[in-house]
Amino acid sequence: MIPLKDNLSRRTFPFVNILLILINIGVFAYEIKSLAQPEMLKNFIHTFAVVPAHLLASPITEWHTVFSSMFLHGSWMHIAGNMLYLWIFGDNVEDRMGHMRYLVFYLLIGFIAAMTQICLFPQSQIPMLGASGAIAGVLGAYFVLFPKARVLALVPIWIFIKISEIPAFFFLGFWFIIQAFQSWGSIIQTPGNAGGGVAWWAHASGFLAGLLLIFFFRKPGKSNR
Repeated sequence: MIPLKDNLSRRTFPFVNILLILINIGVFAYEIKSLAQPEMLKNFIHTFAVVPAHLLASPITEWHTVFSSMFLHGSWMHIAGNMLYLWIFGDNVEDRMGHMRYLVFYLLIGFIAAMTQICLFPQSQIPMLGASGAIAGVLGAYFVLFPKARVLALVPIWIFIKISEIPAFFFLGFWFIIQAFQSWGSIIQTPGNAGGGVAWWAHASGFLAGLLLIFFFRKPGKSNR
């Protein structure tokens, strides 16, 4: 299912959410520009993507990669999917938290998601990059805050695609179930590897962390809509 929009309004302008999207797009534009110089791109990824084995071997010099990797992406589809989800679900979560709380929440969830993947696959030499873990936390927060919201989505039915309005509780719950199954399968099928190149555990753990930490980050006195 591909989300198109939700039916919620917001009280404030989502400065932080838009800034995060612009930074991600800006970094990806630099990656695209560097394709003409493969060695430059390789060095850039090596410097800013997090490699579990490298981080655990040299945590003092590699710690920054846990955060910088959140702003790197591996393909057009990768960044397009991530930014679409962040655009649709992030603004209302920021509205409910406040700008600075949202920024801290986003970075903290991204850290938790990355460290979960790293701890489960400590020997992996595969670079981890992408905002998926942090965005999964945003989805977990949205799941708690706005379960009755409606999400307009493209739904594939066999060879056809239907546009349907789906309750957020079902849409995000279904998304999490897929991540959970893939996470379990990554351990069974690829022990010692990073899930075949997809950080499934970062997705699942990010969602769960967002689901729990939203109770500490949401502003008191505002009811869910």
